[in-house]
Amino acid sequence: MRSLVFALLTLLFPLGADASTIKTVLPEAELRGTATFRYFGFPIYEAQLFTPSGASLDWKEDFGLELKYLRKLTEYDLVEGTMRELNRTGSALPIRGKLEACFRDVRKGDKYLAISKGQNQIGFWFNGQHVCTLKHSKIKFRFMSIFLGESTRSQSFTRKLRGE
Repeated sequence: MRSLVFALLTLLFPLGADASTIKTVLPEAELRGTATFRYFGFPIYEAQLFTPSGASLDWKEDFGLELKYLRKLTEYDLVEGTMRELNRTGSALPIRGKLEACFRDVRKGDKYLAISKGQNQIGFWFNGQHVCTLKHSKIKFRFMSIFLGESTRSQSFTRKLRGE
């Protein structure tokens, strides 16, 4: 049954070039869930969660999160939004400069892929090209919780993304 659902989701949401990145870094990763994040009704990005064998999210395992942007945003918007969400969901982190090195301006259709490696590291790919590796204590949980945690801005978005 799971393989049938995955096949149908693959037809609706083609994996594309970034799927090869996911498969290279996380060979057993499969699509777990998809969701569109909206802000005041306006779609901002489509998100896809990739977990080992498409299993439920397990924070102890590495996983990938891809965001496909549906509108133009500046690097400043991305950094500020990330810092604001990190502050909202926990204490401030001294990573602004690291985020500025990782993020670029995005246009409609651009994709960012974040893949965790352990608890203290996340690799970022922009449109299929590796742009940086963010290293900080417990960064996986802190950063990915913006999208997948218990205190996200939209619990319905998070449930869909987590495949629940």
